[in-house]
Amino acid sequence: MSDQQFSRRRFLGSLAAMAGSSAAPFAMNLAAMSNAAAADLTGYKALVCLFMVGGNDHYNTVLATDSTSWNNYQKLRYSVETDSIALAAGSVLPIAPNTPQAGRSFALHPQLGAMKTLFDSGRAAIVSNVGTLVQPTTLAQYKAGSVPLPPKLFSHNDQQSTWQSGRPEGSTFGWGGRMGDLIASGNANANFTCVSASGNAVFVAGKIVRQYQVNSAGAVPIRGLSGTLFGSTVNPLRAIVTGNSANALEQDHKALTNRAIGSQSALSAAMVPAGAGGVPEPSWYINPNNGVASVNPLAKQLQTVARVIAARGTLGLRRQVFYVTLPGCDTHDGQRSLQADNMAKLAHAMAYWDSIMGNLMGVNMRNQVTLFTASDFGRTLVSNGDGTDHGWGSHHFVVGGAVKGKNIYGTFPVVGVGHANDVGYGALLPTISVEQYGATLATWFGLSATEIADAFPNIVNYSLRNLGFMA
Repeated sequence: MSDQQFSRRRFLGSLAAMAGSSAAPFAMNLAAMSNAAAADLTGYKALVCLFMVGGNDHYNTVLATDSTSWNNYQKLRYSVETDSIALAAGSVLPIAPNTPQAGRSFALHPQLGAMKTLFDSGRAAIVSNVGTLVQPTTLAQYKAGSVPLPPKLFSHNDQQSTWQSGRPEGSTFGWGGRMGDLIASGNANANFTCVSASGNAVFVAGKIVRQYQVNSAGAVPIRGLSGTLFGSTVNPLRAIVTGNSANALEQDHKALTNRAIGSQSALSAAMVPAGAGGVPEPSWYINPNNGVASVNPLAKQLQTVARVIAARGTLGLRRQVFYVTLPGCDTHDGQRSLQADNMAKLAHAMAYWDSIMGNLMGVNMRNQVTLFTASDFGRTLVSNGDGTDHGWGSHHFVVGGAVKGKNIYGTFPVVGVGHANDVGYGALLPTISVEQYGATLATWFGLSATEIADAFPNIVNYSLRNLGFMA
């Protein structure tokens, strides 16, 4: 391929990405996905990544409450200047994993009542101390730099990208998108394999599959194709952008635009409405800091995802990957009030999601749809005064009927400083990699071992490639 051809293809691929909200994949070549034949694509399954943007404070999300852990937690979360960001002992919500960890006891943030209900019912699990790694790493290796490490640790943009793609900021495809590449051939309409309800996200961008972006209104049309244009009663824009041309670049642009128009039309026609006769509206959530009721943006994103899932039969879909976000998790200050609000939103959205999946247009979809959380990184145990600073490893939730719930997977780390997983101020060196976390989900999703190694190149560095939290 000549440099000119390569540049042209890259340019058009970029156009497709920028058009995300309404653009179908560029040069979708299902033949290039032939290696997906090994995947098990029976039935319907979906994965939903809930990304907590900013680095959620895991120490106040899932807590160790045995006396040694609790005493260290209370001591290190105290600041002379601003008192304490530690939660009160009587406020946290105790949980009892099916598999005890010797000498340990656990609880959830007081606003996570709905998550406790899901955990106790067996439809939610906790995976402890997950983070970006290249290979299993000890504290001594980290300090010596004697093994490969994720680039630009503790940087928001880079670690968001590394969590979602295995590479720092600038990456063009993520592991959700790579899974999409491998299973899209099983979908009658591959354009809706990877869907973001929260703007452009590298997680759902594939090498071949392009993410399709939606919002609460549904499929987003290309603006200006109908009605008046600049006050004129004659609107030539559609004819211009979809007209024939002898120019090769304009031909590809025409094909791209036509696919975008067709995809928007197909999804709009198939997507189940919100509210009466469709996917019910979420109730308002209550801000625990001021008692004010308002719309929960996360619950609205999940409603949009449910509306797309409900169209799976009409669109001929067997596998889908979705992306939603909970912003505002960078709690350098105002820790207790800010995180309380975030956890209230998370719990409210999870209760709504579980209810909807339990009866989506008359069908129980809990066993077929799995939601999992992710975040830039965890945070430091030691208080910076009124909050916490950037960490590394963090605890995460996996929710769904196919989850082997009511358990904590992985050895829960020591709560303190100066231990074998402390890289400074209680920031955790991960003991479970994002690759292991993702590979476990991918196995349930139907990918073969070969395909998992394609989507997660670093998985070859781990002997444990399935953490066991999926049925």
